[in-house]
Amino acid sequence: MLKATGLTKTFNAGSPNEVRALDGVTLGFDDGAFVVVVGTNGSGKSTLLGALAGEFALDGGRIDLDGTDITGWPVYRRARWIGRVFQNPFAGTAPGMTIAENLTLAARRDRRFGLARALSRRRRDLFVQKVRSLNMGLEGRLDHEIGSLSGGQRQALTLLMATWVKPRLLLLDEHTAALDPKTAAVVIRLTREIVDRDRLTTLMVTHSMQQAANLGDRLIMMHRGRIIHDIRSEEKRRLRAEDLLERFEDVRRIEALDASAADLLRSRYV
Repeated sequence: MLKATGLTKTFNAGSPNEVRALDGVTLGFDDGAFVVVVGTNGSGKSTLLGALAGEFALDGGRIDLDGTDITGWPVYRRARWIGRVFQNPFAGTAPGMTIAENLTLAARRDRRFGLARALSRRRRDLFVQKVRSLNMGLEGRLDHEIGSLSGGQRQALTLLMATWVKPRLLLLDEHTAALDPKTAAVVIRLTREIVDRDRLTTLMVTHSMQQAANLGDRLIMMHRGRIIHDIRSEEKRRLRAEDLLERFEDVRRIEALDASAADLLRSRYV
């Protein structure tokens, strides 16, 4: 179970570039929940994932995972519990190491070991089996450097690595945004299969309204560092991409009205 309470974060505080990225965000969900997060650029959705992963210190608030306060934990300590896949297909892996070596790191990331000893015949057979399940023809290329693969192949392997040891929380930060539509569809299919099979507690950020409507059992829309919509249960099941686009248009209309009102007030004092 994840519980985030009153999360606040301001970047460049006190400067002309000050950005209040999180403004008292409170969020909680049970084990096995699949929550999709959407929002306009700068709404705070990726900052929320960064806060949960421990990328930076919060200005305020608390994060509990399975009853443990992890608010002050650094990234490396949370990594034992939290799996993450980034937008960049070349992040989250060691490009100069082979597929097998990267998978070994993922499989035994909470232990101290030597790679040669860890790459036993039995473990290699398991790698072949798991990689074959991706249906990308990579099971015969375990000794190839992972940096030589295409973006889609690498992102699929990164997803496999992030979930090899079942994480308590899986963070997907626009993990198909840099892929072409065909490859993105393959990675989304794998995401759905892995999350459903292992009942993974998942938080996924996306710009795709189709993905947001079709995936997950709950949807959160953020704006200016706050949660403005929290859609779940039957309402989420009925949600269409067109419905989300209408909600985004509502946000843009409100922003336009706010800007017009601010201009009117300024004009009175000029």
